[in-house]
Amino acid sequence: MNGFRRVVLIVLDGVGVGALPDASDYGDENAATLPHVAEAVGGLDLPNLQQMGLGNICPIKGVPPQRSPGACWGKMAPRSAGKDSVTGHWEIAGLVKTSPFTCFPGGFPAEIIQKFTALAGLEPLGNTAASGTDILRQLGEEHLASKRPIVYTSSDSVFQIAAHEDILPPAQLYQLCEQSLEMLRPYGLCRVIARPFMGDSAENFKRTSRRHDFPVEPTGETMLDLLQDAAVPTCGIGKIGDLFAGRGLDLSLSSRNNSEGMAAVLQTLDHQQDGLIFTNLVDFDMLYGHRLDPPGFAGALREFDQQLPQLFQKLSTYDLLLITADHGCDPLTPGTDHCREYVPLLAWSHQMGRGQSLGVRSSFADVAATLAEIFALEQDSGTSFLDEL
Repeated sequence: MNGFRRVVLIVLDGVGVGALPDASDYGDENAATLPHVAEAVGGLDLPNLQQMGLGNICPIKGVPPQRSPGACWGKMAPRSAGKDSVTGHWEIAGLVKTSPFTCFPGGFPAEIIQKFTALAGLEPLGNTAASGTDILRQLGEEHLASKRPIVYTSSDSVFQIAAHEDILPPAQLYQLCEQSLEMLRPYGLCRVIARPFMGDSAENFKRTSRRHDFPVEPTGETMLDLLQDAAVPTCGIGKIGDLFAGRGLDLSLSSRNNSEGMAAVLQTLDHQQDGLIFTNLVDFDMLYGHRLDPPGFAGALREFDQQLPQLFQKLSTYDLLLITADHGCDPLTPGTDHCREYVPLLAWSHQMGRGQSLGVRSSFADVAATLAEIFALEQDSGTSFLDEL
């Protein structure tokens, strides 16, 4: 039957399902985010995802494979180089990036720091690769005393600016990030990230929910552009607006956490009757993967699982639900950065009887190709799996 009119696309940020063949090139040969989290907590309790077929994708303690799963299941490998959120989301939307963004894992060169100092009016602290929590413990008190912003990076192509909200209020920090993004364009960097925090000592510094990403615009046409050009409604929730620099979206809704993101999906279903609702749930990555917190990661998965029945009830016969991820972020492997992993793929609708395997997809862009077929658009970056649903 198919004839879908509306697609809900949910990206579980950082929920990888196992190392890719080239993971050793990235130092990630032992990564397996979802299986490792499950092992670390003695097994996951995810009855709705289990019934959909999550356990059919890879071995997950506590989530056994199903003989008759309710959804189609598979996993996807990226064709793009890199393992960051922007690259992953762009490929999901059909834009494959063959060369990676520039990274500065040893810190930024003096030329960039000098230009940033001119923008900020103060020489920054840091200029090193570090986790966000570690850098606050190391430099937060000096920042309070000196008012100098903290600049740091990771193995990803990011220029992160941390500042206490009482020293540099978020609105001013965002302005500095926008100026920095423009300054960094010649260097091939992917994004600038504002990292506001609060607290009064190394023991209680905590990043707030007012993080904001400032990425470069997509370097080519994405599925969002095609949908918008064809007057098909598009809504981005959570980080989606940031990751695509606002492009191709009729409506962009912010969310501070997974719960707000899912609430926004349910609310949007009430007034957007067709088109694409594209959501990023960032807590898995931001709060638990990078912070090496398997129990927290497991709790976030359980919370998402418990929200699925309400989502199923909201969806009509002509809706398609797609659940995937953009990369891995394994809290059980060395380091705190993203991992080069396969991502899960679950496809569900009321039209389905018994789900079937979608296999191992060779590109995240297969999602974009499927959307293109649903909405009768031309897109040649991936292979549609619509006929397999």
